[in-house]
Amino acid sequence: MQYSLKEFQRLMKDLYFEKDKKRGVHKTFFWIIEEIGELSEALRKEDQELIKDEIADIIAWICSLANLLEIDIEDALKKYSGTCPKCNQIPCECEID
Repeated sequence: MQYSLKEFQRLMKDLYFEKDKKRGVHKTFFWIIEEIGELSEALRKEDQELIKDEIADIIAWICSLANLLEIDIEDALKKYSGTCPKCNQIPCECEID
């Protein structure tokens, strides 16, 4: 099944909000970091299916954190409204860090 970002954030809220609320913001954030570590391992192994799964997990945890903080992710993404938010260009012309 495919979801819009708004639908997916709502699904994460419906599925996990009560557990997330008990866990709290800080522990939910730590789970995001854990998932990023798992993505790092998947990248090291060059395992495309595992990489895909870990990216999905990271997005799910980001949605959970946003729900706890009462942030609508689609609204927050307006920061990227068609151009780079720093240089206002397409493609970005900022110096590589």
